[in-house]
Amino acid sequence: VLNLAHSLQDVRDSVRRVEANRLNGVDAEWLDPSQVKDVCPIVNVSPDVRYPVLGATYQPRAGIAKHDYVAWGLARSADAAGVDIVQNCEVTGIDIRGGRVTGVRTTRGPIAAGKVALCAAGHSSVLAAMAGFELPIQSHPLQALVSELLEPVHPTVVMSNAVHVYVSQAHKGELVMGAGIDAYNAYTQRGAFHIIERQMAAALELFPAFARAHVLRTWGGIVDVSPDASPIVGLTPVDSLYLNCGWGTGGFKATPGVGSVYAHTIAHDAPHPLNAPFSLDRFTTGALVDEHGAAAVAH
Repeated sequence: VLNLAHSLQDVRDSVRRVEANRLNGVDAEWLDPSQVKDVCPIVNVSPDVRYPVLGATYQPRAGIAKHDYVAWGLARSADAAGVDIVQNCEVTGIDIRGGRVTGVRTTRGPIAAGKVALCAAGHSSVLAAMAGFELPIQSHPLQALVSELLEPVHPTVVMSNAVHVYVSQAHKGELVMGAGIDAYNAYTQRGAFHIIERQMAAALELFPAFARAHVLRTWGGIVDVSPDASPIVGLTPVDSLYLNCGWGTGGFKATPGVGSVYAHTIAHDAPHPLNAPFSLDRFTTGALVDEHGAAAVAH
């Protein structure tokens, strides 16, 4: 993964991040513009552009995972372990008696439960409202797109926080591109056209070779963003109702780790030491976990 720097402040922050990674055993590197060109020859490193490339952080072992493969893999493993996955079953209400959750109401009928775990990303605030409390999160559309099939020309993932775009090439040949979240709050799964327009302008500035590529399809999802850009994982004001939300665009990457600590929280009715600082009440106590500096494009 190449993460480009376009200003002196970008360079300072990026070099600092590389050194911090190295101190933690991560083999990150700092590349100058010529080295960026060596890694990805089609990146435009000309100084005569709006956002000239001054260098990049590089993690040679990093890569991409196909989200649908991962989702289906997790679903199949859960099914094999005896978990019932009920599709097309929308939750319409949460039953609470004496301050304790007793089940959920759905479009396919009521389901009684001694414990209920919320894990619905951008719709978490809607579910919390059903249980009678508010969440300090905002939901935004996030969109991505793919191009027609091309010959393999793009050897790595390239990200640019300054111009808000990332570009990679899938194994079949299509370019996969995304950008930052839409600025407005919404639950729509289709982003605004002006975001796509800016995204394409940014991509073409970095990759002039893609000027004639055609967009094949676009799609959108809903991300939930917390005030300190960190997730909320733990207990709620309702007994036996648990919460896992606020991941922004980082939830996919965190799934294995958070799944383990979330299961611990549900089983023991108490947070695991790793997710204890990410409780909902930190927004009352002021013990925030500020990750805005690390969230990059995500927030």
